[in-house]
Amino acid sequence: MDYQQKLAEKLTLLNERGTGVLIRMNYIKKTCADPKLRPSILTDKVMESAIKHINKKFPNIDFRGSVQSLTSIQRQKTEVLSATSIFYDSFLDVIEFRDHVYELLNTIDACQCFFDIAINFDFTKSYLDLIITYTSVIITLSRIDDKKALVGMFNCAHEMTNGSSDPSYPRLGQMFVEYEHPWKKLTEEFGPHTRSVTSALLSLGVLYPRRNLPAEQWRSAQLLSLLSAPAAMLDPACCDTMACEYLSLEVMERWIIIGFLLCHSSLNMHPPALELWKMALRSGLYLTLTRDEVLNIHKVSEDLFDNIKGYSKRVADIKEGREYVLVNCGAMHREKRHYLRGALKELYNVLEDEPGLLGPKALYICMALSFSRDEIQWLVRHSESMPKIKTPEDYVDNQMAELLFYIEKLRDLMTKYRRVVQRYHVQYLAQFDALVLNDTIQNMYVCPEEESVLLTSFVSTMSALSIKQVDNKEEFDLQALRLDWLRLQAYCSVSKAPLPIKEYPNLAKVMNVIQFHTKMVDNIEELLYETSELSILCFYPRVFEKMFSQSSDEMKRFLMSFPSVCSHFSYCGHPLCPEETDAVEKRSLRLCVTFLEQIAKQTSNVILEICAEQCMLHDQLLPKHCAETVSAARYRKQKKPVPKKGEVQKEKPGAESLRKDRTVATNVDKMHLMLTELCSSYSLSSDLIVFEHIVVPTEFLLSHLETRLAEIIVRMANFNQATQEIARPSDLLASIRAYIATLQTLGSYVNVDVTRMVKSVLLQQTQPLDSHGVQTITTLYTNWYLESLLRQASNSFIVHCPTMHCFVNQTTDNEPSFKAEEFSDISELRALAELIGPYGLKFLSENLMWHITSQVSEIKKLVIENMDVLVQMRNNSDKPEEMANLKRRLTGGENMLKRMTIIGVILTFRSMAKDCLKDTLERHCPYLMGPIGCLRDFITPEADIKVTLSVYELASAAGLSCDIDPALVAAISSMQTDNTSTDDEYKLSYLLLVYIAVSLPLLALDPNSCYTRQHGGHNNNIHCLAMAINQLSAAMFTVQNKNIEQHLKDFLLLASSTLLQLGQNLERVESKNREAIYLLLHMIVEESPFLSQDMLESCFPYVLLRNAYREVYRSFIITVG
Repeated sequence: MDYQQKLAEKLTLLNERGTGVLIRMNYIKKTCADPKLRPSILTDKVMESAIKHINKKFPNIDFRGSVQSLTSIQRQKTEVLSATSIFYDSFLDVIEFRDHVYELLNTIDACQCFFDIAINFDFTKSYLDLIITYTSVIITLSRIDDKKALVGMFNCAHEMTNGSSDPSYPRLGQMFVEYEHPWKKLTEEFGPHTRSVTSALLSLGVLYPRRNLPAEQWRSAQLLSLLSAPAAMLDPACCDTMACEYLSLEVMERWIIIGFLLCHSSLNMHPPALELWKMALRSGLYLTLTRDEVLNIHKVSEDLFDNIKGYSKRVADIKEGREYVLVNCGAMHREKRHYLRGALKELYNVLEDEPGLLGPKALYICMALSFSRDEIQWLVRHSESMPKIKTPEDYVDNQMAELLFYIEKLRDLMTKYRRVVQRYHVQYLAQFDALVLNDTIQNMYVCPEEESVLLTSFVSTMSALSIKQVDNKEEFDLQALRLDWLRLQAYCSVSKAPLPIKEYPNLAKVMNVIQFHTKMVDNIEELLYETSELSILCFYPRVFEKMFSQSSDEMKRFLMSFPSVCSHFSYCGHPLCPEETDAVEKRSLRLCVTFLEQIAKQTSNVILEICAEQCMLHDQLLPKHCAETVSAARYRKQKKPVPKKGEVQKEKPGAESLRKDRTVATNVDKMHLMLTELCSSYSLSSDLIVFEHIVVPTEFLLSHLETRLAEIIVRMANFNQATQEIARPSDLLASIRAYIATLQTLGSYVNVDVTRMVKSVLLQQTQPLDSHGVQTITTLYTNWYLESLLRQASNSFIVHCPTMHCFVNQTTDNEPSFKAEEFSDISELRALAELIGPYGLKFLSENLMWHITSQVSEIKKLVIENMDVLVQMRNNSDKPEEMANLKRRLTGGENMLKRMTIIGVILTFRSMAKDCLKDTLERHCPYLMGPIGCLRDFITPEADIKVTLSVYELASAAGLSCDIDPALVAAISSMQTDNTSTDDEYKLSYLLLVYIAVSLPLLALDPNSCYTRQHGGHNNNIHCLAMAINQLSAAMFTVQNKNIEQHLKDFLLLASSTLLQLGQNLERVESKNREAIYLLLHMIVEESPFLSQDMLESCFPYVLLRNAYREVYRSFIITVG
């Protein structure tokens, strides 16, 4: 008969089912209470009258007589049925669960089962868990305010649709009415079960007081210490009540408080029960029902006992317990946490050094994890719900991170050395436990057949285990043995059992030890979950985040424990409530990401502060700061002047390293220490698994560093839009190198790929916008060079200096806002090429081309205006008188030359930048530049133009100069529209050269056209016309597929003729700067890859060039020494 009851199976299944129903009820309560999640039918104003009517008349709702109030349901009955059916079915699950619990509890009472936590642990625990789960379901159900409305609306819609009420509605309605005052009804229900419940609870009389000790007694007993008895370090940690040692203290308190509330008559009948209850009352103010749903212990108990006669003493006990909690509990638990931090640290350090001890001392780890978990959960429950007290600091723990850290470390140890633990316990089971159990069986004077079969199977299963299975990495499954032991406990715990377990306590103790050892073989993960699962933190996000912020200042090295704990949250879901699992997943990821972002932010702030400090020190060593030192050294033989009173002597670089006392920590020392602590936290885990997401903590750090470094680089450029000021490229490059050199040291602290991050940032800085859409230094420098340097160069305030390969300021009365040579010499442009690279220079080139095309458009307009005159001049170039007359009719020559000069200045700057890019790339990748140069040189004039332009585009991107500029060709080509024919464009092109040739004498009228020897060019930048004419003509005739060389020869011939006429006008004003203009003709030929000196000499006497050079150089006074 006892075997047929299947008590063990029913307890297991009902506990699992009850947990799911409880989670479901809690989820419904939260959903209905949250305005964002609340079902729409409860918030619809149309439904308000119907909901009020249902709540008022529930459960007896007259559908026929109240048609007016329920009209809204009638109209939307299908939607109402669909929306409320899931809630209705969930409430039916409660009825079904209650019926099965009633049946099982009655069966257990009828069987007069024996309960003792120290003997039949699993049976007793399952029984008490079922009672608590059932009570929690009813209490949570009673807290759902909208349950009547949901069920009533479903039944109304059901009757309106089907013509009759749902068959389960009367029972459901009756249950809601009965449990409006849940505790009163529950105490009535459990009256018949008082004997069984009390006997189970009284078995905690020894265990609970022994577990509920203050920290002082823990400390005196050196609890969890492996070093307190070195001689016994290798001895297995073993006792008769293994599972009781790591049983959650909160679970026991929940059993005692709720159990004696349900069976309160035992408090007056059993003094031990009263003492146990009083002790539990002094444990805290709140107990967890599920998730963040708590039970206010003293309030609920007082409200219940106030209505029962003869319980005034119990009410006094409750008030006394509450006062004790308010005065003492905070400090007591604070001391416990303090002790556990030290104990777990010692335990971890010993076991990490000697992982072989994990086998014999596995119980210590379970105890340490369970004790710590209990203290964390206690603090979480009470931290935000405590009334006003004198010592609120007891409920604030700034060192929680350390406790969480060592919990995670011990869990990782057990997982990492799982095979070590398995190997030890497989030997223990096969070579010791099996023999002990066999001897115990042999010494039993009664052993019925059924029980004998089970016990014999235990022995044979354990004896079959071997180390070879561990070495072969076979998977173990001893779940069947543990289930059989639970069945055996149930069989032997009923009254009149053939083998009463209470008469064979030795058998129970041996089997309890064996059960623990089997879990160490095949179920370490479940045991770790049972002892250290902290999913409660997911349901207290505010408390969790507050703990993190409190630990951020003092516990930096342990901060990674917070995101690591988020990986626990994936275990708390239940199949009966998949909706909650989705919500928990989102919350878990949010918390994990938030913590990692905060840690990464702190780490990046510290490392970048160190970088800034190192950058400042590096800046002090730059050559620009050594002028004072050089000046002092120059006059060092002179007597040193006495410094004025109060004058502070300037410290030399390196003075910060001189210390009189090493114990005095500088700001850099403190930052390095802080960085060490923060980076050490990343060693906890290389990746975290939160539900199905793999989260890599170091990626958050790299992401933060990438964003911050990009911001810093742009900020170090010091670009001021109002004043158009910007840092010199060389200074910015030096600062960036200092930052990168310091960032590379981060690899010594934590395993991150800093090089990849730096490359990503610098590569983004070569684009106009970075990945966040923010302007980069490429954009800033492009805008500055265009708007500041080249704009002033266009107005001749700044001139190109071929001698020094830079731009320089003209001497004026007004002081210039910047020195052009400090931004355009070779070193600066090389630094610019380093900073923005080929991509950045391509962007700069595109912007330059836009300005060139705008100038070309205006020049074409001038050509069109003078087209008839230019055509005649081209045809009559050999008739001086006719040319002179036509020249008078020509207009806009000065404007055209000015625009051509601007184009020349732009192209000259671009050529300088490309040359510096070439130097930079040859230094970085010479083996790439060599083949590109050879490929360019391989191109001949006879090659296909498409091939030529493709090769030139490659070469130009690498900074190599080309006969034809592919970027300019593309820009000129893009200017052509569908309305203009190729012949028209060609005509404009060759007429433009005519226009330039016949207008060159006009340059002599400009007083700034004089040639300056020290600059190697003209004061109004007209020497840049040489590049403009050559590059522009080559691009235009390439687009039109014409012969470049022939057209440039024609231009040279016409220009020579025009300038020779200039030489004949000795008395005219325009001959003033004649020699300087002659030099321009020579520059055009020198600049051109299509013209030669022979061609020039054939149309322009060399003697004139020689005399021109002599004339322009004669005005300079040469001084020696």
